[in-house]
Amino acid sequence: MTVRLSTPGRRHSRILGVGAYRPRRVVDNAELCRRIDSTEEWIETRSGIRTRHFAEPDETLALMATQAAAKALSQAGLTAPQVDCVIVASMSNVLQTPPLAMTVAHRLGARGAAAFDLSAACAGFCHALAVAADTVAAGGAGHVLVVGAERMTDIVEPHDRTIAFLFADGAGAVVVGPSAEPGIGPVVRGADGSQADAIRMDGAWGAAERPYMRMDGRRVFRWAVGHVPPAGRAALAAAGVTLEELAAFVPHQANLRMTEVMADRLGLAAGTVVADDVVHSGNTSAASVPLALERLADQGTVRSGDAALLIGFGAGLNYAGQVVLLP
Repeated sequence: MTVRLSTPGRRHSRILGVGAYRPRRVVDNAELCRRIDSTEEWIETRSGIRTRHFAEPDETLALMATQAAAKALSQAGLTAPQVDCVIVASMSNVLQTPPLAMTVAHRLGARGAAAFDLSAACAGFCHALAVAADTVAAGGAGHVLVVGAERMTDIVEPHDRTIAFLFADGAGAVVVGPSAEPGIGPVVRGADGSQADAIRMDGAWGAAERPYMRMDGRRVFRWAVGHVPPAGRAALAAAGVTLEELAAFVPHQANLRMTEVMADRLGLAAGTVVADDVVHSGNTSAASVPLALERLADQGTVRSGDAALLIGFGAGLNYAGQVVLLP
């Protein structure tokens, strides 16, 4: 099905390539249950997650982000010197300076590229994708690398039975470049600061106990299933795409049960593919949307030119989403 997106202005951008890095170590629910008070059945019933990837000490954020970015560049048929800007979305970078994006750009060989980080938790990738799309459309850059990279195991207390089974590590990346036709629809985004403490960091660096992320899962679930479907419908309307034209729904991979409720409330057409990478990769925060995109392409369940609704949501509580044509 040929889909044409609606976007303001005359210059356009689109995703040219996708890449991913999944850490070597695969952790199943049985292994997790040896350190948290839970059962394999409870974890899968509650979250849909069966396995996830935990980074080894040598699999740093910079390494994972660089590897994913290199694969995206290769798929796009580009080289590092052709990159004008690198944006890395991450909530788990415990070293605030230098920016992770600068390290990634340097390792890739994109020595002349601008580079900066973006922190918007699980919505970070979709926010960064919007910045990249607008930058290319405005003529501020020819090609922009957008990376979501997380080592959530660095900021989640490993014995916290409320969330330790959810979060994992990995990186995903896309290359955004110029296009004769619209390939990335207008972003729809918002935030609700009254819910700021639903996902938060406790403690402080240098204190007796290092800061860890805490989450009120039920509260986040209720907020997400109430706010994300209307935002998804708004993104479809902004892009001029109908539910019947939508080939794939790729939400932040927070929880399979949450995804199923949101898909139902969106009223997706029968043939629409719903990303379920969370089953195998867990919740990788800002990395989850590009990781899910890469898995869909690898499985062959979507085709180049198909329209996909991407939407990230999380701490803040905030969300961002857009319709894209797949590379």
